[in-house]
Amino acid sequence: MAIEVVPLPLPPSADASKFKTFGREVKGVNPGALTPEQFKEIEKLLYEHSALLFRNAELTPEQQYALTKAFDPTSESYGHGNNKTGETKKSILHPDLKTIPRVPQVQLIGNGTVYNHEGLAEAKLKHPSHTTFHKTRVSAEDEANGITRFYRWHIDAALYDLSPPRVTTLYGINVPSGAHQVCRYDDGTGDELEVPLGTTAFVSGRTMFEILPRELKSLAVRAKVRYAPHPYVWMAPARAKSTGLGIETEGLEMPKEELPAWEEGKVKTFPILWKNPLNGELHFQVHPCGVSELLIDPLPAGADREGALYPDGAHITDLGQVRDLLYKMQRPAIAPSLIYPHDWHEKDLVLFHNRGVLHSVVGAFKPDQVRAFHQCNLAASDDPVGPSAEDVQKWAWLELDVVISGKEEWMDVDVDVFE
Repeated sequence: MAIEVVPLPLPPSADASKFKTFGREVKGVNPGALTPEQFKEIEKLLYEHSALLFRNAELTPEQQYALTKAFDPTSESYGHGNNKTGETKKSILHPDLKTIPRVPQVQLIGNGTVYNHEGLAEAKLKHPSHTTFHKTRVSAEDEANGITRFYRWHIDAALYDLSPPRVTTLYGINVPSGAHQVCRYDDGTGDELEVPLGTTAFVSGRTMFEILPRELKSLAVRAKVRYAPHPYVWMAPARAKSTGLGIETEGLEMPKEELPAWEEGKVKTFPILWKNPLNGELHFQVHPCGVSELLIDPLPAGADREGALYPDGAHITDLGQVRDLLYKMQRPAIAPSLIYPHDWHEKDLVLFHNRGVLHSVVGAFKPDQVRAFHQCNLAASDDPVGPSAEDVQKWAWLELDVVISGKEEWMDVDVDVFE
């Protein structure tokens, strides 16, 4: 049977014009037993569409690990290391993960207590909640009426020592049913989004870059972010914004001298934009919660400086400035019309290009609502590739007032035209 692909079902809130290439359901193939030829087709589809859904998949932890590893054959360990958080129980990730004993690269995540599961006699799971991470929270009354928030927009990555995984696989085993919830932004915009219970929300890093105004495109293509050492420990005492997109600047981060031992050579600095290995498109891939510094290269020679941000480059270490600038660039892409909230069913398998999307846990479960998922991603064998010199030239636009056929018009011109 030939592989068949169909678009993912979009909610009424989504702007379909922004999802023309995003997301596909794959039919006619068993993801746990792909032939080499089938895998090559799946790999191409994933990098082209960013997220793939397989319904009614039968998948053991061993098969899930093998499938994830196929995207990066020399990778071995879980994306945060096979001891999950890498260093300490002080990490903000520690309560969320339980390792499958015989396949330590696969994690059990979810809610409630699970018994006799893949070698785990008892696993007490806790669905991450904004109530433990955000500076503010929805009221108990609103929460009882189905109001919720995005927990934390992120990429799956240790952001220290290990390289960000290429792909994450999520497999739904126990999926409790329940009424839809309303995800409220609470940022003064009035934005809100109806979501299925326990959805995983996705946004495209490609779209995040494409919708920026040109002065922010120029900035993004020239910029890198430096993450804090052990960022999940560093950020643990701090509190997040109401949108889940970054941290409020209140000076609550753990001082670097109190962090677990760290090495300068293991601290990660990545370009803001990551290049798609299939088509070369640029994806805005920043985990805003863990960033401590911003490094901006100067404009290339010949570029128009008028209206440009940081034309001479900059090294921004003021945490408030770093966060404000990233938020300005990333917030437009989490508008309700640009989010795909996946409606989980049992035996759904979702593969997503972890170097091409951001995602967030959403919603709240009651203690007796048992949810069990298997998650796998592997620390990559290489770091992401950033923009090329040609990309920088392309997006360092000049805007000139020109006359064409006696008519005054605006024209965007690439700087290399004048070199």
